[in-house]
Amino acid sequence: MGLNSKIVEARVMHDRKIPKPNRFNYGIFTFQLDLDELDLINDRLWIFGNNKFRAFSFNDKDHLNFGKEGIKENFLEYIRQEGVKEKVEKVTLITNLRVFGYVFNPVSFYFAEDKDGNPICAVVEVGNTFGEMKLYFLGKGSFDQKGFKKKEGKFFYVSPFVGLDSEFEFYLNPPQGGRVNLRIDAFENGERVMVTTYTGNVLDLTDLNLIRMFLKYPFVTLRVIGLIHWQALLLYLKKIPFIRKNEGIDKQRGLHLGRR
Repeated sequence: MGLNSKIVEARVMHDRKIPKPNRFNYGIFTFQLDLDELDLINDRLWIFGNNKFRAFSFNDKDHLNFGKEGIKENFLEYIRQEGVKEKVEKVTLITNLRVFGYVFNPVSFYFAEDKDGNPICAVVEVGNTFGEMKLYFLGKGSFDQKGFKKKEGKFFYVSPFVGLDSEFEFYLNPPQGGRVNLRIDAFENGERVMVTTYTGNVLDLTDLNLIRMFLKYPFVTLRVIGLIHWQALLLYLKKIPFIRKNEGIDKQRGLHLGRR
């Protein structure tokens, strides 16, 4: 029987509008995981490990932690605290895995469904280069036929070139039909300053496809962190104002989980 979990070959696009334009678009691969299948994938694939070192590995400690055992249980505890009462049948997580032990996740996306496949909620898990993490919750009230949509204050140090009191606007389509389509816009003073999109197609999660993707995008998680710093350098050279980490500490609010 085939796996619900997939590889996603994707394009990531950032389009900064103001104060100076800066646009980039690059290819990566990442993962769309059914959280009930992690042990099964571990047993089926010889280069995938669940909480153990292999060429590609998933570690619970890289994600939200609410004192429970296992990533799904921690996710369910979090959404319970956010007021979700429905029984969750399936949780899908779009995220990077560790590649030979290294991972950086600028953002991960959780989607919860009921037994009939109806969306219950989505959660966006945003990480920064300081090992901190913040969660953004999108409940049923944020969902229409096009997906989840919500605007929320950022209050988190992600990019030094976007204000701490700016807003994120999320447009999240639950994974379906072999296609991933996600978007996050940033607003400052009501004006859209940046558009970020993440679009891709899914591939079967197999050892062969993992090797193919690794050869096409070698050490992809190092590529992600490298491109982040490269783009930051370009913005700095364009003399775009930036915020240091120790500035505006009172505006850095919410759940922060430091590197463990």
